[in-house]
Amino acid sequence: MATLPASNPHVPLNVRPFFEDKARAFWTLQAVGWGGYLVLRGVSAISNGPSFDVIVPVIVETILGYCLTLLLSTLYGLYRTLPRVTGVLLTIATLAAATLLYAVLDTVNFSYIQTAQSGLTLTRLLASIYVTFTVIAGWSALYFGINFYLIVEEQIDQMRDLELQASSAQLAMLRYQLNPHFLFNTLNSISTLVLLKQTERANAMLSRLSSFLRYTLANEPTAHVTVAQEVETLKLYLEIEKMRFESRLRPRFDIDPRVEQARLPSLLLQPLVENAIKYAVTPQEEGAEICVDVTLAGERVKISVSDTGPGLQDGAAPASLSTGVGLQNTRERLVQAYGPDQRLTTHSTASGGFAVSIEIPFQLEDARAAA
Repeated sequence: MATLPASNPHVPLNVRPFFEDKARAFWTLQAVGWGGYLVLRGVSAISNGPSFDVIVPVIVETILGYCLTLLLSTLYGLYRTLPRVTGVLLTIATLAAATLLYAVLDTVNFSYIQTAQSGLTLTRLLASIYVTFTVIAGWSALYFGINFYLIVEEQIDQMRDLELQASSAQLAMLRYQLNPHFLFNTLNSISTLVLLKQTERANAMLSRLSSFLRYTLANEPTAHVTVAQEVETLKLYLEIEKMRFESRLRPRFDIDPRVEQARLPSLLLQPLVENAIKYAVTPQEEGAEICVDVTLAGERVKISVSDTGPGLQDGAAPASLSTGVGLQNTRERLVQAYGPDQRLTTHSTASGGFAVSIEIPFQLEDARAAA
């Protein structure tokens, strides 16, 4: 994960890389924390004049605290594997025991070095407990706070991975949903040609079908392709369909050269063209023209798939159109790929046909693959 420039005052500090190696992060924080404690306590102790009797107890106190917190980190780690209530009770008991032990050792340390005898009095012990409790409780709070942060971040990463996997699975399902529908029509046509003993046409259709399927299998179902690649695939698909409809199917492409390298989900337009064949070419004896137009409008790519068929009847889509998977499939794939940054609309053309208009961001890289 890249850290954004520090010059932006609204960019949060990225601390994740520091904790990628948890063991290294722990030892670094342990050294820096107790080193800072030694400096602060040392400066406070020598404020009235440096002397051996003042510096040595502070050094010993720091070493004792460092070693004690190493033991605490091990115990706290074990408690996390226990049931929650048991872990909490043991943590509180361990914190109290560590505070008392640290206070006793600290009191003996200062008494022995400064008075050359271990005078463990209640007054000294109570004064030391206040200091040691503050130190041990503060260290424990930091320990649990950092571990809680790491757990939350790990869960966020897991949720993000699961969302990406679910999104990829959804896109794959939507992409693969197209193949059975198309294969049924094509294989049915090939079967008809074989029955009519038109083996050359059947063989040509099989060859084009295998080329089309080779393309669909070679590309990941969630991958984006260029507009030029998508158009070439559409032309291959239309060659197969043209063997069924011959002159009744009249495709036309108008592609702005500036958008040929723009990216979009693979086979996004195929179901729209298939719908146009089904609802414009098939029902009319004279067939229909199917137009695919792709233009650049600022930072947006505008795509239109229109036909010269019967279009909307009395201002409403035919009942069979609303039950098909093509339009809904395309709409869902757009949502999966671009979220709210896309638009799909349907309308009648000036000639009375039906048109589907799509608007997506102009992208030269596959954003999903880059992520």
